[in-house]
Amino acid sequence: MHTSFYQQLVVNDGTLFTGFLVLFFALLLARLAPLPREIQPLIWFSHLAKQLAVKVNRPERSPRQQAIAGFLAMLLLVFPFWAIITFLLELAEFPWFFEFLVLYLCLADAGFSQIADEIAKALKRGDNAHAKTLLQPWVVRDTDSLSEVGLAKATIEKLATAPIYGIAATIFFFAIAGAPLVLAVRMLKQLELSWPPIQPKYQHFCSTINSLSTILLAIPAWLWALSLAIQGGPSALTKLFTAPKNHPTIRSDILCVNIVANILRIELGGPQKFAGIRINVDKFRYGAQPNSDAIAPAIKLTTRAGAIWFSFIILLPVLWASLRWLHSL
Repeated sequence: MHTSFYQQLVVNDGTLFTGFLVLFFALLLARLAPLPREIQPLIWFSHLAKQLAVKVNRPERSPRQQAIAGFLAMLLLVFPFWAIITFLLELAEFPWFFEFLVLYLCLADAGFSQIADEIAKALKRGDNAHAKTLLQPWVVRDTDSLSEVGLAKATIEKLATAPIYGIAATIFFFAIAGAPLVLAVRMLKQLELSWPPIQPKYQHFCSTINSLSTILLAIPAWLWALSLAIQGGPSALTKLFTAPKNHPTIRSDILCVNIVANILRIELGGPQKFAGIRINVDKFRYGAQPNSDAIAPAIKLTTRAGAIWFSFIILLPVLWASLRWLHSL
């Protein structure tokens, strides 16, 4: 009986359990020991995207021409890198190691909670300048003119939305088709972050990437929003179906921001600046404007939501092994 049980685990389910282990350690390392922001490959990819946009994005052209230019720029940036990395994964003698590396790099924003804690400490000391320096590499918007309230809002909104394309998308797409799909989706999202559609000069240029990213991340975003909402009770759960429809920012992002604002009973959203241009964004008012004291509860809220996802990575293989053992009796 025991021999049959172990044979089934090793022979039949070895690949499955290897995948769980790869995902588990990638999530763990990304959380405990993230790469410094300046040496993350996705940040280099973002710099390359911005440089290419300077060359090919022409806001004075028609919306259709801008959209075509953005689509071609997306293909030029994503396909060669993705194809090379996927080809190397197929040829690798130890593919599990390179899958782990790809997942770890795709979880680049998993360490933002540590930065958020440093930002809160800086704000409590009254050191807004240091808080702006800490926040700037992590957000697209301008931070130079942000007050304590603005810095707190931007930090909390980043905490609420980064796991959509981090932990949620990584687990979801790895379960569907492995590391290559995770990488493709993450690269598309990085392009969207590099060419934010809320910024006027990228509105049409980024339209294709924005549509693809929104569709691909719709389910992970809703599942992440659910893991947040279940901590807030019925009031927060109703927000899963009532997010504003005509909002200038990304739909999946505002869903999570709305839920976090509701749970923490604070105000989020509001006008943002991009390259000096002010963009009006609706506010989510459920209480007072946040300050440095509101960041710690936001960290706890998102950490608990991440723990829910993490627990599934641990629980599912245990349940599968238990079913195998019962079947072998």
